[in-house]
Amino acid sequence: MSKNDHGNTNKIKKKPVARARKLADEVKAEGAEAIDKPEISDPNLKAKSQNSSVIEHPAPIIKEVNTLSSLPETEMEVHHHPQLEHKPKPIKEYLLEGFMIFIAVMMGFIAENIREDITNSEHVRQLTLQLVHELKADTVQLNEIYKEETLIVKYNDTLFNLLQQPVEKADTRRIQKLAANSHSMWLFHPSAGATSAIKNELHLKQFSNSEIINYFTTYERHLELLRTDQDINLQYQRIYLDPFVTQHFTPANLVAAFSDFPVPTAQMRDLTQRDLNQLATDMVLVRIISKALVTDNKRLKNDAVDLLRYVTKQYQLEDK
Repeated sequence: MSKNDHGNTNKIKKKPVARARKLADEVKAEGAEAIDKPEISDPNLKAKSQNSSVIEHPAPIIKEVNTLSSLPETEMEVHHHPQLEHKPKPIKEYLLEGFMIFIAVMMGFIAENIREDITNSEHVRQLTLQLVHELKADTVQLNEIYKEETLIVKYNDTLFNLLQQPVEKADTRRIQKLAANSHSMWLFHPSAGATSAIKNELHLKQFSNSEIINYFTTYERHLELLRTDQDINLQYQRIYLDPFVTQHFTPANLVAAFSDFPVPTAQMRDLTQRDLNQLATDMVLVRIISKALVTDNKRLKNDAVDLLRYVTKQYQLEDK
């Protein structure tokens, strides 16, 4: 082979290599254009384009395109709060809204007051009804006590007059009986349940706007006077009457006298004129406190009647 032939051979070998590089560059260029080029909607053009491609797209470019297309679009979205446009309201609308709120609050307040007033009225009615029943019971009891205490005052007066006689002429049988009758007292036990309950509820307007507390004050003041009289009377009986009956009554006469039986005999033990005079002096004090009991009992009864009348009229309990 000649030298020229050898040179031609090298040229022939270089041409395929250059041609291959050129084809590779074209393939790369076509791959890049395929990414940016929009999709051809015409089937004929699309087929022609596919047929004209002899060499497949490079794998790295196709893989990158597939990776980008597979990413979810939601990851790229950014949510923004809508910008709402607030237009200023007319002043009449603000006034109307304020007025409606005011009306709603006032209606609730009025409804609550009405409900509370109904509840309080029913509570007041129950307490006043109980007070009426207790006052009626107290009035019956005070009437009975007044009658019995008045009778005791008469016993005291009669006994005091008999003790003025000389011991030789004294009616010892009657003295023993009257001494036993004077040695007694009727205690008053008021029904104070409703009164105490009403005192705890004086903040209620049905009570605070009335005069019931004044009636309570008067009633309780006279009740304290009556209790004081009762305590004094008990002391006088122990100091004055007890020694006389235990020193001068016979056992049989003492049992009969305090059992409302007739005294069996007129006999008395170790009775002297001095004993009669001493008992007559002591009976002066006993008579005073007995009359005070009658007076205070009558006053308390009148207070109970006045309070009963006032409560019945004030709280419209006439039918009860």
